[in-house]
Amino acid sequence: MAALLAAAALLPPPARAQVVDLAPLEFRDAAEAERFHDLAVELRCVKCQNQSLADSDAAIARDLRNEVLGLIRQGRSDAEIKDYLVARYGEFVLYRPAIQASTWLLWFGPALLLLGGAGLVAWTVSRRARALPRSASRPADEQEW
Repeated sequence: MAALLAAAALLPPPARAQVVDLAPLEFRDAAEAERFHDLAVELRCVKCQNQSLADSDAAIARDLRNEVLGLIRQGRSDAEIKDYLVARYGEFVLYRPAIQASTWLLWFGPALLLLGGAGLVAWTVSRRARALPRSASRPADEQEW
């Protein structure tokens, strides 16, 4: 009996039901809706791997969409909204972070890897070409297939 009570004490407590607001956002006009959707596509969900706020179904994305709409209604510009979210969540929230010292590798890293790979291929090909023996003794009418 004591072992059964000890085992029951180790079980996690029952999960509480969460009330999730699934009501769609209501916009005042078409301009507000368009501005909101343009921002939601440019902003990344902080929980999801690679989804925008517009695409994500995560609860945090829903909260961020509500927050972005609230900031739009407060009269903030797109740049102010992005700055606010970057201050809160970091550069990760932007699909196109600003080019600055901390993001140089993000912006220029792929090009550097490509150039480095092309240089490595060129170096390998030239080294192998120099290592091939020159056969001057081959007859002129003999073809190499």
